[in-house]
Amino acid sequence: MRETNRRWHLAKRPAGEPDADCFDLREGERPTPNPGELLVRVRYLSVDPYMRGRMRDTASYAEPWAVGDPLSGGVVGEVVESGSDRYGPGDIVAGRGSWADYAVLDADDATDVDPSVADLPAYLGVLGMPGRTAYFGLFDVAEPRAGETVVVSGAAGAVGSTVGQLAALQGCRVVGFAGTDEKVDWLVDDLGFDAAINYAETDDYRAALDDAAPGGVDVYFDNVGGPITDAVFTRLTVDARVAVCGQIAHYNDETVPTGPRKLPQLIAPRATVQGLLVSDFAPRFERASQRLGEWVAAGDLQHRETVVEGLEHAPEAFLGLFSGDNVGKQVVRVSAAASS
Repeated sequence: MRETNRRWHLAKRPAGEPDADCFDLREGERPTPNPGELLVRVRYLSVDPYMRGRMRDTASYAEPWAVGDPLSGGVVGEVVESGSDRYGPGDIVAGRGSWADYAVLDADDATDVDPSVADLPAYLGVLGMPGRTAYFGLFDVAEPRAGETVVVSGAAGAVGSTVGQLAALQGCRVVGFAGTDEKVDWLVDDLGFDAAINYAETDDYRAALDDAAPGGVDVYFDNVGGPITDAVFTRLTVDARVAVCGQIAHYNDETVPTGPRKLPQLIAPRATVQGLLVSDFAPRFERASQRLGEWVAAGDLQHRETVVEGLEHAPEAFLGLFSGDNVGKQVVRVSAAASS
């Protein structure tokens, strides 16, 4: 085990798209857990698009980081020291911790990790926050019905790929937007999407939707915003539901983009648009994780993780989210198993 601890901090607030100068890797003493806490040797850490909002000096649903603060997010790791009766050294847990070699987790908020169900990175993706976001966003907000057409933007990401498969399990026709032919093929050939659109190679999103969803769009799960969402709004059916999960197309904008107003396009279809935060469903997380785990164990829910090697490359992994480097969930492998 390392006697010191490397940890990433926010070096400065970005103007527009972040770059490497926004991150500062510092080395200090390995922390000690207080009663009720766990010291975890981080095996994998999560990088997620919502973290871009935490780099701004504005109030949002996720508290912003101050310049100099340690960066934090989902981690999976091995308990090294325990201040709780719930877990002991050697246990594998998931929770919220620092981008670091070692993280201190609140034992009450930590969750068990079962490697027999899925590899550890899956607990930061389909069996973690992104999976629960997909589960509640689709079933509680979008409420798909068998035979309906569900369109997902950002469909090859951690949330979108899970949403599409869950919709297919409900008997829906599923159409995804993704940014490369590799991702399009993965969605259709491996995940069971009925159709997928490579937005990077498509000049007319409306025409592409007419081909992929000829009956219109009953449910739209929006992870992206921008021109894709503008096009989908013109193809909504009567009583369509729109679940707004993310707007990654705008996360690096310094000013709010303006253009033709889209609200009139919701009048004729009498569409419902609802934003969602997975934290609102916290009392039901355990049930969602159980069902997701059952689908994964049965082979009904596929998942994929893009693994970036080394804590020192965590900023690169984060920045890669905005250029579409990842297929499925983007994670960073910080350390190997203790036995290796």
